[in-house]
Amino acid sequence: MTDATTIASAPARKRRRLPGGSTLHRLSALATLVLLIALFSFGNPAFLSVNNGLTILLQTSVIGLLAIGMTLVIITGGIDLSVGSVLALAGVVAGLAIKAGAPVPLGMALGVAAGAACGAVNGFVITKMRITPFVATLGMMMVARGLALQLTGAAPISRLGNTFGTLGNGSLFRIVEEGANGFPRVVFPGIPYPVILLAVLALGGAYLLNRRSIGRHIYAVGSNEEAARLSGVRVDATKIWAYTASGALAGVAGMVLMSRLVTVQPNEGVMYELDAIAASVIGGASLMGGVGSISGSMIGAFIIGVLRNGLNMAGTSAFIQQIVIGVVVIAAVFIDQMRNRQ
Repeated sequence: MTDATTIASAPARKRRRLPGGSTLHRLSALATLVLLIALFSFGNPAFLSVNNGLTILLQTSVIGLLAIGMTLVIITGGIDLSVGSVLALAGVVAGLAIKAGAPVPLGMALGVAAGAACGAVNGFVITKMRITPFVATLGMMMVARGLALQLTGAAPISRLGNTFGTLGNGSLFRIVEEGANGFPRVVFPGIPYPVILLAVLALGGAYLLNRRSIGRHIYAVGSNEEAARLSGVRVDATKIWAYTASGALAGVAGMVLMSRLVTVQPNEGVMYELDAIAASVIGGASLMGGVGSISGSMIGAFIIGVLRNGLNMAGTSAFIQQIVIGVVVIAAVFIDQMRNRQ
């Protein structure tokens, strides 16, 4: 009879080779990002301005937060199509709680908890009911969006107070002084809170994937689920954890986006799941599972952010932007397939 330890040794060796994803793929993605920045700055010097740089960082922060959770799910061999709708539902839960008199931090915490609950349901349906991730998360996408619209009557929730907008619009180390005409003048715009939050969560996600047992289990499940099970990995629990984390991060992204708007919009987040998947794939995550990294996904998110911003400044229509990003995603998947054949 084959020994379970011997069977487990194969994915263990594979995990040692794959956890960081392909270094070459990440370097090529980073080179692509640098090339895009150089091209857009050559075409428009204002592209490298401080204000535009902050705009790119803010626009990318939401995609980046979603991409962290999406990467965890993709590494397990799954997919999460519900993050855009969960983002909206989390914002609605937070907005209704704040409207009901809850403090802003508590309301936001409830929103993140709602996102985590949606993710946990996804994980339960996938692992216990044996429904494929595509169908399960597609169903949750519809359920979450329907709940968000039903709870609000499809109307935005406004007048949430200035405190609600602090997370999305505040910044650290902002320096303002009185100008010559008596009006305040911004000396240094500061580091936006969403960017700080993205950096902290990205570092935390990378630490979990590369330094903690849950990260090794995630890679093991995506590399060879049956071998991971024989190795003693709790496959179902690992998948549920990954989907719960994805839902929670969608909730955090919802708090950032709604806070930037200072209004809860139940229609927000449409197609955001595709941006998150694109960022992960561009950054080197394999849709076959077992391969991916947070650093690569962050590079992918910034490639999308820089592309959108640069094309906007060049006056390119939103339709052409979608075409360009779609071509980039197809190219990234093609490169991944070529890499897997080697």
